[in-house]
Amino acid sequence: MCTAATYKTADFYFGRTLDYEFSYGDEVAVLPRNYALAFRHMGTLKAHYAIIGMAYVVGDYPLYYDGINEKGLGMAGLNFVGNAVYQEVGEGRENIAQFEFIPWILSQCAFLAEVRKLLNRINIVNTPFSEQLPLAQLHWIIADENESITVESMSDGLHIYDNPVGVLTNNPPFPQQIYYYNTYENHQISAVDMHAEDLESNKLICYPVIQGERINYQNK
Repeated sequence: MCTAATYKTADFYFGRTLDYEFSYGDEVAVLPRNYALAFRHMGTLKAHYAIIGMAYVVGDYPLYYDGINEKGLGMAGLNFVGNAVYQEVGEGRENIAQFEFIPWILSQCAFLAEVRKLLNRINIVNTPFSEQLPLAQLHWIIADENESITVESMSDGLHIYDNPVGVLTNNPPFPQQIYYYNTYENHQISAVDMHAEDLESNKLICYPVIQGERINYQNK
């Protein structure tokens, strides 16, 4: 299962796994600042932030799976099959095809505050790259060194969630992922040593499951 994650110590790290059993011919694609980016419904950006990421390149166009720009803003698309729904082109909105979403954001934004402003105007549309390359059903994590969000385009519209854990995987929708994360009550390994018990006994030996956190004093 593909997973994207952020990690911050003295530096900020953004990465993802691409858990396929085969390759589409993926490449590390560096998009320089002055490489003209043509969008199907939004014209051409002739100057923008530089981007590096993993992409399937078709006719000199990088179909990015993920990327990070020169300002440190990262973004990745994860499978969202059965839930992703893209809209028809609409007036008064910035109509961006699903495959254009990553370069549209990373080419123009340095921080999540700028991303949120773009998302207020965006309409992720169902324009495919080509007949041979139909739409991918995805949801996205976008992160800078201070915060992360998740973006999901569904039948009831565009959902934007704060992502406090800085992690996104494939299905299900993000609220369910957070629910599952929060239901893990015992973030530690507990064990019962069978050989410390009387194995000749004729009585069942049971221990309750530890549900809460425990303090592990390392100096006692």
